[in-house]
Amino acid sequence: MVNTVIKRNGEIEKYNVDKIINAIISASPDNFWNNQKSLLSEIIADVEDKIIEEFDDNPTVEEIQDIVEIILIKHNLAEIAKSYILYRNKRNQKRAEAWLKSDIALNIWERKYQHDNESFDEFFNRVTKGKKDYIKVIRDKEFCPAGRILANRDVEGKKSSYSNCYYVPITEDSLEGIFQQSLYETARTWSYGGGVGVGLSTLRPRGAKVNNAAETTTGAVSFMKNFNAAAKTIGQKNRRAALLLSLEVDHPDIEEFIEVKQDVEQITKANISVKITDEFMEAVKNGNDFELYFKVEDTGEEIKKTVDPERLLNKMAYTNWYSGEPGALFKDRLENWHMGTELDSFGITGQNPCSELPLPNWGSCNLSSINLSKLVKNPFTERAEFDFEKLKVLTDKGIRFLDNIITENAENHPLEKQKEVTQKFRQAGLGVMGWASSLIKLGHKYGDDKSKRLAHRVGKTMINQALLTSALLAKEKGPFPAYEEEMLESEFIQENIEPDILKYAEKYGLRNVSLLSIAPTGSISTMYQVSGGIEPIFAISYERKTESIHEEEKSYKVYSNSVKQLMNAKNIYNEDNLPDYVVSTNEIPYEDRIEMQGIFQQYIDNAISSTINLPNEAEVTDVKDILMLSYEYGLKGVTIFRDNCKRDAILSRNDDTEGKQELNENDWIAIGICPDCKSNLDRTEGCKSCKNCGWSACTV
Repeated sequence: MVNTVIKRNGEIEKYNVDKIINAIISASPDNFWNNQKSLLSEIIADVEDKIIEEFDDNPTVEEIQDIVEIILIKHNLAEIAKSYILYRNKRNQKRAEAWLKSDIALNIWERKYQHDNESFDEFFNRVTKGKKDYIKVIRDKEFCPAGRILANRDVEGKKSSYSNCYYVPITEDSLEGIFQQSLYETARTWSYGGGVGVGLSTLRPRGAKVNNAAETTTGAVSFMKNFNAAAKTIGQKNRRAALLLSLEVDHPDIEEFIEVKQDVEQITKANISVKITDEFMEAVKNGNDFELYFKVEDTGEEIKKTVDPERLLNKMAYTNWYSGEPGALFKDRLENWHMGTELDSFGITGQNPCSELPLPNWGSCNLSSINLSKLVKNPFTERAEFDFEKLKVLTDKGIRFLDNIITENAENHPLEKQKEVTQKFRQAGLGVMGWASSLIKLGHKYGDDKSKRLAHRVGKTMINQALLTSALLAKEKGPFPAYEEEMLESEFIQENIEPDILKYAEKYGLRNVSLLSIAPTGSISTMYQVSGGIEPIFAISYERKTESIHEEEKSYKVYSNSVKQLMNAKNIYNEDNLPDYVVSTNEIPYEDRIEMQGIFQQYIDNAISSTINLPNEAEVTDVKDILMLSYEYGLKGVTIFRDNCKRDAILSRNDDTEGKQELNENDWIAIGICPDCKSNLDRTEGCKSCKNCGWSACTV
């Protein structure tokens, strides 16, 4: 006899036949069963017999409902069975709406993450493998796996990885190395849904000798067009190919690389970043000349140029001011501030498209996020406080979840080398979202002293708990294959990890070479209705577009969710009366943005994807100042985006879409327009997203 059932949230409750009866009656026409009580009793008896036949105990609610459908059809009650199915679907939809609470959030779930019309509860069970503790933290919006996991986990027959992104190197400076290896590997990775970062610094510069009929090469920058063309091809049919191309600042082609983004008709399907060295930044500060240098391995040719580093930085600042690119990556910080610096077998050689995960050759991103907004107790009151014990619990769960994902995803990577490297190092990237939302709930202003102190404590708590969990996982399952004790001597670990935590790693080793990363959370944070990553809220309110029954476009004001919650809690009816701690991106000095990112970077062993938004009237000197400040504050990289830059693009941003019907998704994105609803896109977390419909260029 079945005594208990498993509820949709994973909890176990006592079996109650009255719930089955009530569901059947609710799904049937009014008064249908008034004169059919004996038939109803017979149906219920058959249902219970079938339950007993198939289950010893603990069937799920969904399994019982499946049996009810079968029995109704068996009794020639096809119309009732159909109504019962519709009743189930309607209930599932109501549960989904209750969880997501907005049509934008529901739209994101349906478009990006729902598989094959699965029910809301089937989605939970698929993504968590039915583990009730993880169902609970996702249902409570305290934790969320990254987009590729939500979309692909446990989907049979789908040729897709759970990893969001990869780094594909060009290991050989030759046509074979570019076309047969790197371009092929990049395209294959895109075909599995993964974004790709590619470094061009191994390619000889323009004019260098080559051993073929050309005699000299057209340079590293010329091959950008090949990757751009591949991204355009793979990026069609609603599959956007995310691509980041990077070049080191001491490469002789660096000026040509920067200037590429001054021509809006050139590299339109890839973002670019300059990998800046400490030596270059010190040369800028001290007014010294800077040498560009490249030695060609097969010919022995040495190419040298001497440049004014400040002039080069000014060119980079101007191009970014004009077009929003290139981004800046600080090479030495990337390579020296992480947990694996003392491992001879592990080296950071590149990064993924959004640069939140520095990677070895063929490394992969494995991501999930904690929603900090849900960790504020007594929000919007004088008694509001942050729940650090809950943060520890969620950090532990997050690292364990990602470690399981790394194992489960072992054979899903596009390339054999990616499979080998991912398992060898087991890089995890647990991050956060809802930081700005949590500050509003606490009554802290983004960038004030209270918010900075809290950031220090959040970061310190997370990295210590993450490392402890990784050590305990190493005890249970063994360290990652490339682990060596010398790893614990890294500067990052020595500066951040408490002695009583470190002793566990000294005893058991570590399960993962990396642990924390703050990735773009555009889709999942919008689905959860909180701010993204560690970004400020983008705007207090925005205009939402919709169509009336007469197909006329209407607009109405929508407040950021945390702001709306505050207004409700404080009985505020006009945004002009909001407290001064409620600030949006354009109200926060970029110095505070940079310092906040620098605080978190102290405790994040991987990196942070974040965008500093500037108003249109910002000047080139502002961009240059941001680059200098970002270096001083120890950032690993920075993305800067000036509102309405690139205004003279070949495709304008005006509202007239006549004649643009043939544009594909990438073209709409390139001109800053949502490919779904044609609203203007915002740029946050290094990623373009739409506040009107929830579309995001990033898959996280």
